[in-house]
Amino acid sequence: MISHSELTTHLKLHFGFDTFKGNQEAIIQNVLDKNDTFVLMPTGGGKSLCYQLPSLLMEGTAIVISPLIALMKNQVDAMRNFSEEDGIAHFLNSSLTKQAIDAVKADILSGKTRLLYVAPESLTKEENIEFLKQIRISFYAVDEAHCISEWGHDFRPEYRRIRPIINEIGVAPLIALTATATPKVQHDIQKNLGMLEAKVFKSSFNRENLYYEVRSKNKDVDKEIIKYIRIQKDKSGIIYCLSRKKVEELAETLQVNGISALPYHAGMDSALRTENQDKFLMEKVQVIVATIAFGMGIDKPDVRFVIHYDMPKSLEGYYQETGRGGRDGGEGQCIAFYAYKDLDKLRKFMQGKPVAEQEIGNQLLLETQAYAESSICRRKLLLHYFGEEYKQDNCGSCDNCMKPKKTFEGQELLILILETIIAVREKFKAEHIVDILKGNSTSDIKSYQHDELENFEAASDEDEKLLHAIIRQAMIAGFISKDIENYGLLKITPAGKAYMKKPSPFPVVKDNEFDEDEEEAAVKSIGGTCAADDVLFSILKDLRKKMSKKLEVPPFVIFQDPSLEAMATTYPITMDELQNIPGVGAGKAKRYGDEFLKVIKEHVKENEITRPEDLRVRTVANKSKLKVSIIQAIDRKIALDDIAESKGLDMLELLDEIEAIVYSGTKINIDYFLKEIMEPDHIEEIFEYFSTAETDKIIPALRELGEDDFTEIEVRLVRIKFLSEIGN
Repeated sequence: MISHSELTTHLKLHFGFDTFKGNQEAIIQNVLDKNDTFVLMPTGGGKSLCYQLPSLLMEGTAIVISPLIALMKNQVDAMRNFSEEDGIAHFLNSSLTKQAIDAVKADILSGKTRLLYVAPESLTKEENIEFLKQIRISFYAVDEAHCISEWGHDFRPEYRRIRPIINEIGVAPLIALTATATPKVQHDIQKNLGMLEAKVFKSSFNRENLYYEVRSKNKDVDKEIIKYIRIQKDKSGIIYCLSRKKVEELAETLQVNGISALPYHAGMDSALRTENQDKFLMEKVQVIVATIAFGMGIDKPDVRFVIHYDMPKSLEGYYQETGRGGRDGGEGQCIAFYAYKDLDKLRKFMQGKPVAEQEIGNQLLLETQAYAESSICRRKLLLHYFGEEYKQDNCGSCDNCMKPKKTFEGQELLILILETIIAVREKFKAEHIVDILKGNSTSDIKSYQHDELENFEAASDEDEKLLHAIIRQAMIAGFISKDIENYGLLKITPAGKAYMKKPSPFPVVKDNEFDEDEEEAAVKSIGGTCAADDVLFSILKDLRKKMSKKLEVPPFVIFQDPSLEAMATTYPITMDELQNIPGVGAGKAKRYGDEFLKVIKEHVKENEITRPEDLRVRTVANKSKLKVSIIQAIDRKIALDDIAESKGLDMLELLDEIEAIVYSGTKINIDYFLKEIMEPDHIEEIFEYFSTAETDKIIPALRELGEDDFTEIEVRLVRIKFLSEIGN
């Protein structure tokens, strides 16, 4: 056993630190004692040191299994900076040439290399297994260990093969490390790695310096982000988006608005990706716009804001991504933009996956939704999710605590909820309990005869969201627990049973209100429209109506409402300015623009309006490279699903792109694809519907046509055909 003073000397010598942080010393001592070790430590807590220092002090080479090439390069560079010998650390992955691999192996065999990073995919290659059998391995470290668990936020099936391969190469002590793991994920990792007896070191998940806020995601989200970044001066920030397409678009929008920003996602050329990452680390660029592939293990201490353009698929993902802010203990603002329809879209993407996977994915999304909508302390909610109790009532650094809502007495409803959970023998989820209390006669309620329970309809006058809020707050109070192993069934804890016997006041806060429909939100917020100038908006609508009668096409074919709203806000008076309006391309501007520009000019002149040119957020020209390549692929009659795959999009994202193309006035022909996938009479029926419809919205179309007969994708495809043929 190495003494405290010796360890501290080595820490200073190799890494330049005077003292260990948190549990680091105890963890390192456990690894040096050749025991299996499980480390749960938040981002920025210093996990890497827990295996880097022991690798320098033990005989042999430590094998670090890590999921990302960028992370390996970053850490190998860091280790080489601490040492005079470059061969001290290496990585083995698909980015290396045959010559480079031979050089790495030579250094390992000579005994120079104390730390070898490998991707799980490289570890499974037969030639690497045979090579590693020849060397002395001091220990194995499994970094980002949550990738093992299907309940983790970044599940990687190849991580499940780590234990059998370790057994084949040669058994040595194991250290598993993760920044995010719920109790369920922790058990999953230990079980899969065969380390249930490992000593567990768990640091607090509370990052006191981080401020958490959730904002409603509306049509002006880009404008809101641009304004926010401008206020931040030159502070570094990360913006996370769920799709590669959105990453590219947003980075471009920030650039044209004078913000130095670069994109980062897995679909980019790896050299360019590395270059962009390095520019961000070296502060040559202020903002990186990225998918969740960015930042795992990237140690930039002074990221001052982390923005989630889209809510992530799980709270673990959210926690880890926000954890990249303020790693130096300084300011870290974490702002997420939330819209229920984004989560709904994620649910749709899961359709077609195995049922168990869908069930897990849905539960993780429900947790994210609960976090976004809840009005209680965000820190309390997050820490509870990770199995940690936060005892303060007001953290003072989240939006809910900065603007607390009034509480009301929820004792009566809580008793009803607890009684109902017991009445169904603790075998149902929160949704089912709420359905019983609301009196919703769903097929499940009927088949289990739960409409005959005494509490059926007992809270029929209450809002469903309120009942869900009480269930969540009862979980945080320790009265209800959720059985994650069994898809989230609700159980009553001993404290809950005691509460039923002796109830006491239970103050509750209602959830935050997020409008599910953007148009409804607009109507509520600005007396009817999103336009700044209601009078002009109504003039433009009248003009559109006259033109639609004259040309015998539905109004939405000419311009959609959002385009008219933008015109009534920014007052375009030239063709160039009109083409900068969302949904107006060169074709559409040329075809319909003159009359609209004339009306706007007159309105501006008559009312002596100062146009907000300098306040306007500049938009990127509609015809981006992606749109041009989609048009070319459609011209070559390539199947749309093949186009989507080649562009790294899912089908719904591709349809968004094609719709933007036709709404902007470009004519395209997708008949070749429609004939392959749809019956002619179905195409005709949808086409006829749009010919007489007052709106081009999909939900009313599905209601009218019959949701059992047509899918959303079919209706959208025929709508594209209709708009292209009739409007363009």
